[in-house]
Amino acid sequence: MDFKLVLEKLLTAFKEQDIRYALMGGFAMGAWGAPRATVDIDFLVLRDDMEKVDAIMRSLSYECKHQTENVSQYVSPLQIFGEVDFLHAFRTPSLSMLQRAEDRNMFGETIFVKVLKIEDLIGFKAQAIANNRERTTVDLADIEVLINTHKSNIDWSLIEEYFVLFGLNDMFKELRRKYGDNQ
Repeated sequence: MDFKLVLEKLLTAFKEQDIRYALMGGFAMGAWGAPRATVDIDFLVLRDDMEKVDAIMRSLSYECKHQTENVSQYVSPLQIFGEVDFLHAFRTPSLSMLQRAEDRNMFGETIFVKVLKIEDLIGFKAQAIANNRERTTVDLADIEVLINTHKSNIDWSLIEEYFVLFGLNDMFKELRRKYGDNQ
């Protein structure tokens, strides 16, 4: 997958169509200085914009392989375009995440993209752990890299909200003990 080419095409179309989005997942971690191998691109997109997103994806030869109320997965028959997944934002927490997203530069400052804040990326990682405990090792490692890289600017109260929401209070306390200021 040519990540730069796909981002350029999608971001141009998103801007033209006024799509409200934020980059998330492994690729977003790289935007925050915590690179992680990934094979796809993940976006959080306002659910009301998904009809426009679907038209954009189909115009780029993507096929919708899976779609629910919460997610859409697109795969291109062209290897260069790969897979792009969309989480649909329509609940209060995900709508807040979209509002908090920040512009980050990628590819040597040639592309500017809205990216979920670190705390929100951590929130999705906590949700993944809660949904599938077999993911704990990988997702907790990602969480620790993000926190360790940005620990002086972390909003611990927002991270705590996510961990409490997903019943991971003990995990939060251990992270706060290890990386926080022990408040």
